[in-house]
Amino acid sequence: MKALRRLTVLLSAAMLPAVMVRADEAATLTLAQAREQALKLHPSITVAELRALVAREVTTETRAGYFPLISVNGTAVGTGESVTRLAAGSLSNSQIFDHVGAGAVISQLITDFGRTSNLTGAARLRTRAAEASVQAARAQLLLAVDGAYFSALEARAVRAVAVKTLTSRQILLDQIGTLARNQLKSELDTRFAEVGVSEAKLLVDKAEDDWQSALATLSSLLGQRAMVTARLLEVTVPLEALPADVEALTDLALRQRPELEAQRAERDAAQSLARAAKDSRLPTISAVGAAGVVPVGDEHFEHTFAAAGVNVNVPLFAGGLYRARQREAELQAGGAEAALQDTENNCIRDVRLAWLEASHARERIALTASLLENANAALDLAQVRFHQGLSSIVELNQAELAQVSAEIARTNAEYDYRVRRDILDYQTGSLR
Repeated sequence: MKALRRLTVLLSAAMLPAVMVRADEAATLTLAQAREQALKLHPSITVAELRALVAREVTTETRAGYFPLISVNGTAVGTGESVTRLAAGSLSNSQIFDHVGAGAVISQLITDFGRTSNLTGAARLRTRAAEASVQAARAQLLLAVDGAYFSALEARAVRAVAVKTLTSRQILLDQIGTLARNQLKSELDTRFAEVGVSEAKLLVDKAEDDWQSALATLSSLLGQRAMVTARLLEVTVPLEALPADVEALTDLALRQRPELEAQRAERDAAQSLARAAKDSRLPTISAVGAAGVVPVGDEHFEHTFAAAGVNVNVPLFAGGLYRARQREAELQAGGAEAALQDTENNCIRDVRLAWLEASHARERIALTASLLENANAALDLAQVRFHQGLSSIVELNQAELAQVSAEIARTNAEYDYRVRRDILDYQTGSLR
């Protein structure tokens, strides 16, 4: 029964990759397809796009101040008396007559000395900031999708290493068990072999957990509630040398980062609002016209009427309201300028850190490859020594552990470089 149980575990571990491949062969998912689906379905993109559309409507609302305001009125008055006079409550004509009238009123702003212009300019700048925020949201989502995709590939590769390790250790355990029953190996060797199999099972379990976690993260970023079942295709990332001049990358980031573009637009909008607040203390000149007919009315009314005039509104005193609004807008503009400078400084720092991490990740690929080569050679030698009876299983287990660790380290280094390279592209504003 014990031998049968071991054979069952061995066959299950050996069949796991084949089962997964057959399940995954139904569909495949490339990185480009994952990006496209995320941009289409993820709610964060929808939110950013809707905010940009809202900003456009605000621009239209503000620009409406340039156009004439036309309204149509109809009035029917019945007083119950031939003439009714008001003694209080209004400064308009105090005499009210029975009549029915209809007419139109048009009002056109002539000038407010730049206030509407500045308000419209601020609205346009905020629209630009909202559109730049859409690009920033796209870049952030693409970075997250790439990271989750590479993490899933890494977890799958580590899982394959773990399954291969379990298979080889199970075979070794069976061999040692046979030799122990024939009095050619000790019970201690059998126990150490069983420990190695248990460690391999733990490694397989952890790798499977990492794989499922990576798929769950990727599924969420793709905007779907069901777990991704498609087979992920490998992505080749060239190992070309990174740009040597990191200052050129920081200049590129300051020009391309959509977050900086959005903040610059917000700063300019705040400055326009400050100018508009200052202009609100200036006069407003408008033209007003009215015309209509009075088909039914008192003899005091003509059958038609028309009038036009110019209205000048000069604000004199509002309890400090205009001054406070101007000061508030100027302070907000100053805060927007300081926030932009802080973001630019952080951007320069992030680019430098991303460049350093990508450079080190690229170097680790060569180092881990050399480590794996040496670990493979050491494992081969340890296996030969063990089978010839020149060493104990402890030496063989140490060599296997070093080889597995080296193989996992190489896998991690390869995918870590891909992620670090993506982060560098994101920090420079090149991730599209």
